[in-house]
Amino acid sequence: VQLVESGGGLVQTGGSLRLSCALSGFTFDDYTIGWFRQAPGREREFVAYFSSAGGPKYADSVKGRFTISRDNAKNTATLQMNNLTPEDTGVYYCVADPNNPEYFSGTFDFAFWGRGTQVTVSS
Repeated sequence: VQLVESGGGLVQTGGSLRLSCALSGFTFDDYTIGWFRQAPGREREFVAYFSSAGGPKYADSVKGRFTISRDNAKNTATLQMNNLTPEDTGVYYCVADPNNPEYFSGTFDFAFWGRGTQVTVSS
């Protein structure tokens, strides 16, 4: 299983970035795919996920600004990020799991992670 992120970079407050994730080595259609991020000195936090059977889910902090999508034909996932703020700065990780987090209670640990891509939002 391989997940490779791209699209990070430096942007000013209010700007936009589009992250992409290329996934391989598993049956993409059956997997939940998502994004986490980690800011310096902080724990990793959930950003969004898109299950195979359900719709997208977002953290409250990004709802209305970020959009997650998946292309099952191309085995890719994207995260469109608009109206970025310095609080969005961090390393963004693409994740995947054969299960749907909606069916689990408590903390859900995604099985597969990419290496991450840096997003920096300047004030």
